[in-house]
Amino acid sequence: MTEPSDPPIPGAIKDTMRQPLPKRFYKQVTAEPRNGAFAVLLDGRPVRTPKRAFLQVATLPLAEAMTVEWAAQEIEINPARMPLTRLVNTAIDGVTGREMAVSAEIVQYAGTDLLCYRVAAPAALVERQVKAWDPIIGWAETWIGGRFIRAEGIMHVTQPPATLEKLAEKVAGRNAFELSALHVMTTLTGSALLALAHAEGVLPVDAAWAAAHIDEDYQIEKWGTDFEAEHRRAVRRRDMEAAGRLLGLLRAN
Repeated sequence: MTEPSDPPIPGAIKDTMRQPLPKRFYKQVTAEPRNGAFAVLLDGRPVRTPKRAFLQVATLPLAEAMTVEWAAQEIEINPARMPLTRLVNTAIDGVTGREMAVSAEIVQYAGTDLLCYRVAAPAALVERQVKAWDPIIGWAETWIGGRFIRAEGIMHVTQPPATLEKLAEKVAGRNAFELSALHVMTTLTGSALLALAHAEGVLPVDAAWAAAHIDEDYQIEKWGTDFEAEHRRAVRRRDMEAAGRLLGLLRAN
């Protein structure tokens, strides 16, 4: 038995609360080496992804982290409470074989990166953007050997093609799991530069999240928020943290 199908697009969130959830049918969850990788097993039987591939990964810590999610399911199996497993499913089913296309999507985001679009006022928000975003852009320009054009307002600016080409070289060659995590972080923040800064060890997840929400946090301070907005943000934050965990666990021994 497998969990309900995930969407094929990295980072997409499926609303599982509108359909019946499968009942938990297993007692024991383990992670074991299989075929040169590490698989998740339920009562000794390997779990499969929605597209029937084996749910297996390159590192034991990542497999063990997924077993924790499966073991935490109680009466029903709720994928919404298994963000790491869902992300791995997406990597296996939706990104494997599409690495070049997903890499291109990440680079495309950089062409309209959040960090390149600044407000002209108020001064307090301008200062926050400069303080949080300029160091990341400076790092990215040094890292790739190119420059990014910044603009005020929402008018589109075209980034230098040479810059995006160099960025594409930095994104290329990453595996499906890394790309899945990067794509999720990019879409959640609106910034490929923030996602890559985290992936390269420059920026912790919390700092990347905070940098992406400077404008939103400023508005919340002025006008407040509501329960639905807080819930949506909490769901996005959970997926952001899962993507960061995935990147870390891929490097763990």
